[in-house]
Amino acid sequence: MTILLATQRLRLYDSNELDNVLQAMARKATHLLPASHTALIGLQRRGEPLAQRLRQCIARQTGQPELPLFPLQVKRYTDDLQVLHTYTQLIENPGLGNLDVANTTFLVVDDVLFEGHSLLRTCAYLAQLGACRVYTAVLVDRHVCQQPIRADIVGVHLQVAADDVVECNVPPFEQAFCIEVVRHGAAHRR
Repeated sequence: MTILLATQRLRLYDSNELDNVLQAMARKATHLLPASHTALIGLQRRGEPLAQRLRQCIARQTGQPELPLFPLQVKRYTDDLQVLHTYTQLIENPGLGNLDVANTTFLVVDDVLFEGHSLLRTCAYLAQLGACRVYTAVLVDRHVCQQPIRADIVGVHLQVAADDVVECNVPPFEQAFCIEVVRHGAAHRR
């Protein structure tokens, strides 16, 4: 007798639905952020292209030029949620040194709020640079955050099983802009 674990991939949101989600996130951002002295921080990998999409939506809604965007490489997990680093790795962006950080409002953008390590590390880094106002935005909040951080702007609230993996597929890293859940199901006997 062989026991097989069934894995299921479920698409929860497609590109059209996510475009509407981003529009709603942009509306929230325009109410939260001042019109000037504002910058976006896109967490690499998928937070950066999400921040690009979000800043385009904000620009269309406000009629203002696109906000500056600074990518930050922050890494703790692999895509399947295996711990890659015991301490959340952050590579500084030297472009932030050209800003009046204390008088700039930042919006940190990431794809999924899982345990909160990446957002917390990024906010601590910005505070260390002298930032006084830092907000956060995530496409998906899983509501299992273990760190003292929350997202100010949330696109989608998902409560899935602990061993499920939420995948935000974001071009250019994936072909289709969508949210999928990879569910590791119950054992089947053969």
